[in-house]
Amino acid sequence: MSANTSNTAATTGEVPVLVRTRDAEIIQDGPTSLITLLADTPGLTANLATFRKGSPGAPAHFHTRASEMFHVTEGTMRILLGEEIVTLETGDFLLVPPNTTHAFAPAPDTEAKMLVVFTPGMDRFDYYRLLERVHRGEADFAELRATSERFDNHYVDSPVWREAIAGK
Repeated sequence: MSANTSNTAATTGEVPVLVRTRDAEIIQDGPTSLITLLADTPGLTANLATFRKGSPGAPAHFHTRASEMFHVTEGTMRILLGEEIVTLETGDFLLVPPNTTHAFAPAPDTEAKMLVVFTPGMDRFDYYRLLERVHRGEADFAELRATSERFDNHYVDSPVWREAIAGK
């Protein structure tokens, strides 16, 4: 059995998926964050998110069809979990079930890396590419909002998260 070594060609969960660092596509979704695309299969979507100091991370949102898992590989992350802010340190893991509002950003004055996994997967790499186009000014936020059903990413307002981010 041979492993699938192309992260964009991985379309089934029936074969191993191997992504070499040198082959992974890297998306810049903002001036202080990167997303390394790892796997996008029907079973799961995985990426490595890298946050520099001051990164706003991801705004408050929820998913209706997927659980989202976070594993902090370096640094410290703040996560909105419903109406509570939790702190994840290096090595910590969090599973967010569907329909749970969440957001994330590195703790103030820190950098962090986090493995992010969705299950089931849903051809999400195009969402990350759209984020990069928004960052570059090639698309606007309205286009991002218009894809909420397709990519199961539903943005919401969270006063708790706004206050946490404002207070840094």
